[in-house]
Amino acid sequence: MVITMLSGDEILCTITTNIIIFFTLLVVARLMGKKQLSQLTFFNYITGITIGSIAANAVNIDNSTNYDDYIGVIIWFVFTIIISIITLKSSRLRTIFDGEPAIVIKKGKIQDKILKSLRLNLNDLTMLLREKNVFNISDVDYAILETNGKISILKKEGYNLVTKEDMNIKTNTKPFINTSVIIDGNLIKNNLKELNIKEVWLKQELKKQNIKDYKDVLYAEVKNNGTLYVDKEE
Repeated sequence: MVITMLSGDEILCTITTNIIIFFTLLVVARLMGKKQLSQLTFFNYITGITIGSIAANAVNIDNSTNYDDYIGVIIWFVFTIIISIITLKSSRLRTIFDGEPAIVIKKGKIQDKILKSLRLNLNDLTMLLREKNVFNISDVDYAILETNGKISILKKEGYNLVTKEDMNIKTNTKPFINTSVIIDGNLIKNNLKELNIKEVWLKQELKKQNIKDYKDVLYAEVKNNGTLYVDKEE
């Protein structure tokens, strides 16, 4: 084995390179925000890995004088920020880059077609449920696979940790699961259809809050008690 000794200039260059890339990544991470750090979506995951790989290559001794890697980190950072800004107001592009949640269990019924489209088998589904401490699919009213690959669960009435059945309290069937109907001023017609709600009702409820146009609404959802929650645009 041949050991190559580094000269003083090479050692200084390596140290300088590592310091520069360290502070570059620190600034980039801070500017990208918590969403990127938590890798909420597949897009965030890919950009995080790519920037990390470029940074690792930049601190390699053989590339200590190659500034192309620094430029690569900056380019990916700028690209990610631009995409994040664009998808803030475009629900279509947000769906393309981030995907959208999928209901895999609906009203206690496994959605087989949805599972197939997601290339998710029943073993995968039951594993995700067990990670949420749910060992019986029959306990689940709704299960939603989020864009980050995790699952959100709404149990059936009477199957919570402290159950109303144990306390001899009668339970009422929930008419709805909390469902968004307006996002960024755009009406989500499919969700209205799923809830069997007419658009006329939605407009009447908005009118009660002095809202005449969907564009004036940042977010609106039908709560599980059948009422409408609205967050107006500033």
